[in-house]
Amino acid sequence: MRVEHARMHAKHRGHEAMHAEMVLILIATLVVAQLLLVQWKQRHPRSYNMVTLFQMWVVPVYFTVKLHWWRFLVIWILFSAVTAFVTFRATRKPLVQTTPRLVYKWFLLIYKISYATGIIGYMAVMFTLFGLNLLFKIKPEDAMDFGISLLFYGLYYGVLERDFAEMCADYMASTIGRCSASTSSASAAGASWERSRRVPTAKRR
Repeated sequence: MRVEHARMHAKHRGHEAMHAEMVLILIATLVVAQLLLVQWKQRHPRSYNMVTLFQMWVVPVYFTVKLHWWRFLVIWILFSAVTAFVTFRATRKPLVQTTPRLVYKWFLLIYKISYATGIIGYMAVMFTLFGLNLLFKIKPEDAMDFGISLLFYGLYYGVLERDFAEMCADYMASTIGRCSASTSSASAAGASWERSRRVPTAKRR
């Protein structure tokens, strides 16, 4: 037994230094990546928000299909379909008058649902920790899974709808700003043209 133990130590001699180097490389990579992400967010916030939003929206689908979470996949498809339609309407030029109301109503509805879902999930987790689930003859594993699932749904779709709402608001604000600028420039041009017509008439008199 001692001989085998000594052989194992001899075989793995020097691995401690290699493991320490791997940990240092991992820490350095995390620090550098964090600094790069902060700089990216400060210098190019729009592209940063777009990329992070796309990753947060698409990446969970891979794990959903791999782990066979069909309930999450169905909810994700419904949310994505309606949100894609609303986002499409918000990015059209010229902007339809009913689009801002549609965007507001949809994301406000998702916010309320996500908030209520998160609250119910948090209460379910706390009731399970205090053992109140036993009053309803519910197993702790089932109650905890139910609460954590609702917490995840509330947080995930809450953050997702917030980012989509900000993106749609930015697009609509830029579209409305351009329309206002073009309208004011057209009004100014019309006013100057009217003044140029009145000047010769005044001189004739």
